[in-house]
Amino acid sequence: MKRPGPLLTLLAGLLLGLFMLTLNATTGTKSASSSYQEKSPSPAPTKTTASPSPSPRPSPSPSKIADASYAGRTADDSSSVAVSVRDGRAIAYFCDGHSKESWLKGRVNPDGSMKLTGGHGAVLNGTLQDNSRIRGAVHLEGGHYAFTARRAVKGSGLYRATATVRGAKIDGGWIVLADGRQVGIVDRDGKPSAAPRIDPETGAVTVDGQRLTASPVVP
Repeated sequence: MKRPGPLLTLLAGLLLGLFMLTLNATTGTKSASSSYQEKSPSPAPTKTTASPSPSPRPSPSPSKIADASYAGRTADDSSSVAVSVRDGRAIAYFCDGHSKESWLKGRVNPDGSMKLTGGHGAVLNGTLQDNSRIRGAVHLEGGHYAFTARRAVKGSGLYRATATVRGAKIDGGWIVLADGRQVGIVDRDGKPSAAPRIDPETGAVTVDGQRLTASPVVP
């Protein structure tokens, strides 16, 4: 039997290769050398939330003005000053214990400052500090009297008595200091003189032989 020649063998190989290529294209089979990568999903964008700005701290409100009395001495130790405060109003008394005195009144501002006025152009400018003391100055008859009046303790403070004694109009003012000292003037129909002592517990005082009662002064 005669074997197929080389040309016939080569032709058979080409036909077999062409058949295999046609089969792969029809079935969609990929060769081992091809590769496939699935795309990784992109990370979702992170949503940022702006932090709220801190609220400004409120300014501290001024301390409430306390109802109280204050008494003290002038810087030159020549006179005493007392101030009584209630409901934002104030009454003050300046007294040297001999012949010079003045009653003054006015309002206390929320920040503790005050300007009180009295007869003959008298003025008291002061500031209430921590509801514990008043510092300021009294301007009276050309004089300038700086003072510090501390919050009064029991028995100290400002007292006043008015009456008519033997036909004369009596107007007495007293400042009782924390150490027990008293400074006061009794005015008899416009004539001032040193006042007798009062009993701080009861306010009792005797003026020209008549028993009077000096009461704490409130605005």
